[in-house]
Amino acid sequence: MRRWQNSGAAWDRWADSMADPAARLNQPLLAALDLAPHHILLDLASGAGEPALTAAQGMGSTGRVLASDLVPAMLAGARRRGGGIDALSFIAADMTALPLAPASVDRISCRFGLMFVPDAAAAAREAYRVLRPGGIAALLCWGPQADNTLFRLLDTVLGGVPDLAVLFRFAQTGSLSGLLRDAGFGTVTESSLRQSALAEGAKPFWRPTLDMAFAPALAGLSREERALLEHRITAAVAAETGMDGRVPVHLHARLVVARKD
Repeated sequence: MRRWQNSGAAWDRWADSMADPAARLNQPLLAALDLAPHHILLDLASGAGEPALTAAQGMGSTGRVLASDLVPAMLAGARRRGGGIDALSFIAADMTALPLAPASVDRISCRFGLMFVPDAAAAAREAYRVLRPGGIAALLCWGPQADNTLFRLLDTVLGGVPDLAVLFRFAQTGSLSGLLRDAGFGTVTESSLRQSALAEGAKPFWRPTLDMAFAPALAGLSREERALLEHRITAAVAAETGMDGRVPVHLHARLVVARKD
């Protein structure tokens, strides 16, 4: 809980500037949900707002998106950006004890959230409980840390961050799929989502990830210590920068889609 209370402001601060990278992850997730304008979508661990905001913009007059998060502070940015979207509602909710009736939603989305829940199996069972028969749940989790350039680079510079390991809890192929099958879901498919981009080595393209993912590790640093850390990151980035001044940045996530029969 404290991790996210301390991280909420950073996620809000960077959410607007990170809209394009977020959209590249939203597209396959939302496509897998096969949303219709009349559906009710429950978005778990909405954080700063995606993919709930994007999904709500396509809803009709009878559709609704419920953006949920355990920590109200994490939803502050989502409320700011989505305040004018009629189809969007916000609820503070524990994934393991959702304040919803059985079979009350048509779709469930969760983007990089389930791995933080201590009892992920209970969260999967709750998702199954509130989903209507024939409904679809689509979840994104991170693939191996070695395949995700920013996490690998920053974790190396910081000397290994214990709290970071939870991000890769479902990195092994089939681990999240198995959890959903055990919860009762019938048809479960899993696919790898890989993206690559070239970043300008001279620009601090790594700073949003540093602030958002590593907030607990940075909380106790003085201004001088933070400056030294950023100097070390800049040096590490320079070591991976090509002759053209750009750095290849790779991302590997897993998209798991489950249907309730």
